[in-house]
Amino acid sequence: MMSTALALTAFAANSVLCRLALGEGTIDASSFTIVRLLSGVVVLFLLIKLFKTKDEVSVGGNWTASFMLFIYAVTFSFAYITLDTGTGALILFGSVQITMILISVISGTRLHISEWTGLVLAFMGFVYLILPGVSAPSLTGFILMSLSGIAWGSYTLMGRGSKNPMQNTASNFFRTIPLIIILGIVTISQVQISFEGILLAVLSGALASGIGYTIWYIALGGLSSTQAAVLQLLVPVIAAIGGVVFVSEEITYRLVISATIILTGILLVILGKYYIVQLDGNTNSVSDTKSNFKN
Repeated sequence: MMSTALALTAFAANSVLCRLALGEGTIDASSFTIVRLLSGVVVLFLLIKLFKTKDEVSVGGNWTASFMLFIYAVTFSFAYITLDTGTGALILFGSVQITMILISVISGTRLHISEWTGLVLAFMGFVYLILPGVSAPSLTGFILMSLSGIAWGSYTLMGRGSKNPMQNTASNFFRTIPLIIILGIVTISQVQISFEGILLAVLSGALASGIGYTIWYIALGGLSSTQAAVLQLLVPVIAAIGGVVFVSEEITYRLVISATIILTGILLVILGKYYIVQLDGNTNSVSDTKSNFKN
């Protein structure tokens, strides 16, 4: 339980640290992304060296996953130039869950009516969030963070079934280096750094990302897929609280209402699927019992 709490806090911390760095103008979005990813590379390879056993087989990542990881990180940073902490985390994790659900549907999974209802409800929450109004978030920020969520959801699905998650994650981080170099060259004229900005980026990459992802893999060992999915819905809540405490942001009524709609919809999909499976299992069990009784 402790590892789960730490991992979820680390996920929320990424949003808080990024918003602190970019909101105060201590570093530009590109430099934050570059330092974050490179810090992740360093700490993950140090963890591998520390915990690797003699019999352990080295397992590499793949370029597609690395590309998705890079897209997630860079759009995440640029989105937080204009988004509040809680709003950004809500869009990110809402997009992650919806992406994973839609990919599952495209792959041939059939959804129950309750799951379709939840999916439609979640989309309605997003529509309400970006409706024109005083407290509506930046459309550019919304699009960028949605892309970040799509990329992270895709990256997550690519990593399912990994026999060595830490090794794969480290390799995927390492393979982002060519993309990091390209990003640095393209945005070199926009560089704006300070010691505080670099420190926040290192904390995001080394602790909240590198160590945070590792702790999450440990936590997953004691969680069902349903529990893991539902627990991640707490991240926007934790991030919003972090935004209030550390970034002095206000929680708007629009954010509260849209969060309630989106999270309820996603929760309906996740729990709906879980209870449908349970119900089908119990129904089959009862049928088998009756059949055996008649025999």
